[in-house]
Amino acid sequence: YVAFMFLCFLFYGALYGRLRVRRRADYVVVLGSGLIGGTTVPPLLAGRLDRARKEHARLSRRGRRPVLLTSGGQGPDEKLPESHAMADYLVTQGFPADLIEREDRSTTTDENLTFSKALMEKANPDYRCVIVTNNYHVFRAAVTARRTGVRGHVIGAPTASYFWPSAMIREFVALLVAYRRTNAAIFLLVLLSGLFIWWLGWPSTGAVALAGQ
Repeated sequence: YVAFMFLCFLFYGALYGRLRVRRRADYVVVLGSGLIGGTTVPPLLAGRLDRARKEHARLSRRGRRPVLLTSGGQGPDEKLPESHAMADYLVTQGFPADLIEREDRSTTTDENLTFSKALMEKANPDYRCVIVTNNYHVFRAAVTARRTGVRGHVIGAPTASYFWPSAMIREFVALLVAYRRTNAAIFLLVLLSGLFIWWLGWPSTGAVALAGQ
């Protein structure tokens, strides 16, 4: 069961990651991922921000100027909220400061999307958004966005090849935990079905053995 679910996870994750964003977007939301030394944007997060800038430029060419929303609170080992460091990075790359908004309370993906949703809905109840994360995180972020009611599509930034396998396993485990009751119920059903089938076949196996004697 676990192997089958992992294969489904890989397949649907790859399929979703190839979908193209065709709708309008009022916001480009970038999910935080931790800071180096409590202040510095790491390469993983810089990749997300660079992908967000490219997506913002693409949407702007269509005649819109979406707001770029950086999402991330302050961890216990960080000297400032991730969203502030992310905004500072964007400004140093030449991105207009007046098009950046910060969500600085979240500490998990669920909170990233829940708190960002509240900000977007307050400004524009009919909003649409593009959510940017790393490619290994796209599928879980999309599942979380659907669960929290965020109206948007998730796109991914490239991830170093050496980091991708372990990150994908971690994402799969996180999804199993998020739906642990459903998975536990299905796993138990599969187990009981197997035991029932084995029980049905056991008497006939014993009869054949006796007949052989």
